Amino acid sequence: MAEPAHDIVVVGGGAGGLELVTALGKALGHRDRARITLVDQSLTHLWKPLLHQIAAGTRPAGEDEVNYLIHAKQNGFRFMLGSLAGLDRSKKLIELASMQDDKGEQMVPARSLSYSTLVIAIGSVSNDFGVSGVAEHCYFLDTRKEAERFHRHLLETCIRIDTRASRSMTDAVNVVIVGAGATGVELAAELREGVSNLVEFGLDRIDPHESISITLLEAGERILPQLPRRLSKAVAARLNHLDVKVVTGEQVTEVGSQDIRMASGDRLPADIVVWTAGIKAPDILRELDGLEANHIGQLVVHPSLQATRDDDVFAIGDCADCSLSIGDLTRRVPPRAQAVRQQAEHIVRTIKGKFGNRPPLKFEYNDYGSLVSLTSKSAIGALMGRILGRFTLEGWLARFAYRSLYRSHQLKLHGPIQTALLVSGQTIMRRTRPRLKLH
Repeated sequence: MAEPAHDIVVVGGGAGGLELVTALGKALGHRDRARITLVDQSLTHLWKPLLHQIAAGTRPAGEDEVNYLIHAKQNGFRFMLGSLAGLDRSKKLIELASMQDDKGEQMVPARSLSYSTLVIAIGSVSNDFGVSGVAEHCYFLDTRKEAERFHRHLLETCIRIDTRASRSMTDAVNVVIVGAGATGVELAAELREGVSNLVEFGLDRIDPHESISITLLEAGERILPQLPRRLSKAVAARLNHLDVKVVTGEQVTEVGSQDIRMASGDRLPADIVVWTAGIKAPDILRELDGLEANHIGQLVVHPSLQATRDDDVFAIGDCADCSLSIGDLTRRVPPRAQAVRQQAEHIVRTIKGKFGNRPPLKFEYNDYGSLVSLTSKSAIGALMGRILGRFTLEGWLARFAYRSLYRSHQLKLHGPIQTALLVSGQTIMRRTRPRLKLH
């Protein structure tokens, strides 16, 4: 049988990238109408909004991972391990860097991969905004490995506190989270729950509120600027109830090994600092064979999601700068999971249209609102619907809606039967294992 003539390459197996290749594999790969390849620098996929729970130890990463090789075999695409190192648009080739294992030995060599259609979906990384000391002293939550590294350090810190011969208020460990967007807020709440659970598992010399001080630091006037002001205030009140100190209107100018210096001149004690203050695109996109990039490295795309300087290159998600015109207004598509998932669906329709010689479609973004998790039992947010308009959710109902976002992602990847089995299995496992990861 002849090889498919059209090579579709997707770089990045995050929420959007994996949903995209799964849909394309089922529609085109299984039928040999195109060869679909996913490239990622990891062997497994993990939904990024779960990272704050992994960092707090309230959710083990293994139960939610998707193995790319197995998933590719089941869904009509192929997987290639690698990271984007360059692009040759004239030859329609991407360059993949060599990769090393934990011992520093080469695992896969540098390679080239040809494409007919290229989709770049490599997401974002934390933006330190050039602040001194951030790279040296801060933890980030960009990957599973970083989240697990933070969790290990927090757990070791708690064990040291529990085994001290004496304890006083001055022994408190100061955890500071810089950036009060959704990730920072969710991590702060989840940490307080995680530390409280430690006492139940034997570390009873720890006082959940006195031994670990948690501060959420925000440069803007309020936390969660994407939510209505009323909800922002409600979340701040909820964090205060959890004994999380919220500091707004303070910009960080330097991070040291023991404290943070702010523009006001004040210093804030900080033994552990997590940086969630903003995002930027990976640096590789700034010099990608002449493609247009904005000030934070995102590829600038047309409303069709095609790169402004190459119609055969698409970009989606956090690594794409997409502005849409609505009447006299222009708004930028926000870096949210719902946005990249809608973009993935759009590109599936566009690529299918290519085989029918139809022109690219204009992407239309529908904002369904935002939800923020506040521990395992609560959430808060504002949702938008065509019939009810904008409405708010709080408590267990908001928590149910929040969990449904992840279930929707699982449905896209696995279908209803396998997702139902996964959910049932996870429910059973949670009733038999501790609520906190202790290693």
